Amino acid sequence: MGILKKHIAILGSTGSIGTQALDVVRAHHDKFKIDVLSAENNAELLISQCLEFLPETVVIGNAEHFEKVKSALEPANIKVFCGKEALADVVQTERIDLVLTAMVGYSGLLPTLKAIAAGKDIALANKETLVVAGELITHAAKISKVNIYPVDSEHSAIFQCLAGEDYSKIEKIILTASGGPFRGKSLDFLKTVTKRDALKHPNWNMGAKITIDSASLMNKGLEVIEAKWLFGLESSQIEVIVHPQSIIHSLVQFTDGSMKAQMGLPDMKLPIQYALSYPERLNSDFPRFNFLDYPNLTFEKPDMETFRNLKLAYEAMEKGGNMACILNAANEIAVQEFLADKINFLDIPDVVEDCMASIPYICRPTYEDFVQTDIETRQLAKRKLYKV
Repeated sequence: MGILKKHIAILGSTGSIGTQALDVVRAHHDKFKIDVLSAENNAELLISQCLEFLPETVVIGNAEHFEKVKSALEPANIKVFCGKEALADVVQTERIDLVLTAMVGYSGLLPTLKAIAAGKDIALANKETLVVAGELITHAAKISKVNIYPVDSEHSAIFQCLAGEDYSKIEKIILTASGGPFRGKSLDFLKTVTKRDALKHPNWNMGAKITIDSASLMNKGLEVIEAKWLFGLESSQIEVIVHPQSIIHSLVQFTDGSMKAQMGLPDMKLPIQYALSYPERLNSDFPRFNFLDYPNLTFEKPDMETFRNLKLAYEAMEKGGNMACILNAANEIAVQEFLADKINFLDIPDVVEDCMASIPYICRPTYEDFVQTDIETRQLAKRKLYKV
């Protein structure tokens, strides 16, 4: 009798996390079977992936590409669907064991909720899902008795440090940040930076949106909120420290004063593989860290006055309710416009702060409240950016 393979759905298979996840599957084809792949726009790469991995089902988000994908995959007998509702349906397929949510932004919320309701374990790369609706997601996971395995390198590090530990003995966690391409720069310097400048991350190779978030420290802010829900922590138990070498991925300090850190070279395939294979730890040929190559590991306090997004994220986390949803939606619009060369880098925190002060606060939001908050915030962000 052959070894049973883990059946996986990858949402966002053409992005940075999705393509690296398929590298992991390719290296361990005896462990995994791809059942579902999805992408928003990159039809060519999606078709290529499908012809290699032969999933049962594929979903293309943008309806303009539906006929192209369908006709290309028809000879392979792969079912092709289109749109958000289709994606939310296919993740509930009975044979799927694990759903890797690697979509960008708010779009990951609905399919993640549907997958959890169907009893599927989640490998979570879409941090915005927990940022926007952490209480909703964690409650649903508890009701459905499903596991959420973190894919972000920082949260994977915390998860690995906590293996076999009593969560009630956590004193605090420390999330590390590289500081991005503008570490140590002043507000005057940031006034004139370009998209090209912001996309030059010193250590990590990521998608455009997350790279801009890293440059503004919003990515670390989102990770702080995500950590609260993943590990059941209070705001006061989560710290951020700048670690430019990105070797220590994060740390846990326990109530006896001892600390654990997870270390390694900055390579996302390692946390992806750990999430896909958990509780097994698979072999890999990933490059190994050598202390002699990094004789100096340094640490700095984050500058939350210059990089206000991190401060705003802490404020949203402490306020709770729909405030983090407002923070996320405003940021997504601002980053989108910055990447389109329509606004300046420092406009990003300005519009986030304005929206947090203007959108009605809801203490205990429902899913429908999150949907409405997201819509209203995006509309307001655009009005504030263009003063219309």
